Amino acid sequence: MKGILIGAGVVGERILQQAANSTSVEIVAMYDANTERLQEMTARYNVQTTSSLEELLEIEVEFAYIGTPPISHMFLTEGCAKRGLHVICEKPLAHNEEEGKRMVEIAKAYGVKTAMHFPMIYGEEFLYVEKAIQQQELGDVIQVELSTYFPQWPRPWQENNWIRTREQGGFIREIFPHYLQMTERLFGEGSLQSHQTHYPQNPELCEQSICALAQLPGNIPFVLQGAHGVAEQEQIIYRIHGTKKTMTIRNWAELWVSTPNQPAERLTLQKSNISFLDEVSLYFQGKGSNYVSFEEGASVQHIIDSLLK
Repeated sequence: MKGILIGAGVVGERILQQAANSTSVEIVAMYDANTERLQEMTARYNVQTTSSLEELLEIEVEFAYIGTPPISHMFLTEGCAKRGLHVICEKPLAHNEEEGKRMVEIAKAYGVKTAMHFPMIYGEEFLYVEKAIQQQELGDVIQVELSTYFPQWPRPWQENNWIRTREQGGFIREIFPHYLQMTERLFGEGSLQSHQTHYPQNPELCEQSICALAQLPGNIPFVLQGAHGVAEQEQIIYRIHGTKKTMTIRNWAELWVSTPNQPAERLTLQKSNISFLDEVSLYFQGKGSNYVSFEEGASVQHIIDSLLK
């Protein structure tokens, strides 16, 4: 399948890398308002660029990847859908829940397929945990936890103007969606019970910290907490406590397993050969089913908006 890329930032470059290693997906052209970055990417990946978004959308392809800040997602989705393009969108789905619901409606109105960039569900760590839960290896699940701590925000490799802002940025929008989506895949849609989100005095800046409690199906508590500006090494810990085993995904790609009264053991897993782009392209062609829909993204968006209040 052939596609276009809107947005040549850090995530856009990762998509270009994936496409370069794929035998089924090709990014034929891209656009970014940052002309310097655009020139850098075209020189590195030998992909055609356009001088405007309108010019990009005139190219004959089958899908578009939206890798821009959240505030532009709805507008870009409508522009792509009007041209009959299937749409892959970066997370979070939209600027807010209302726009996320509108994106779902737009895709249905124009009859295009949609998917979101939640790569963790294709990784070997998630697949291992998912299978273990299905086979009841953990016993009864007692509690799920997400803890995220950052010495600085934005992270050093991710400095930009929007990701530090209250309007579009923050770790709740940037990090939490991955784990909220995984949790919904594993347990179903939960409901937020209570939360405290703290903001700095500067009204332009994103959240400083959060503590929250949600409830998953089966009355399983889901504890969420995070902060930035803390005096420690960056860490992201997603933990599922069971009566027989506890499984932890640490810092995106480390899987640890604990049993009663024994120290945690890190598992070395065989690398998954599943590619996010390849899986989504199969779905767009009617041949596959492992994807995250805009509907799932809208469900996550609802929780994100609630946490930010």
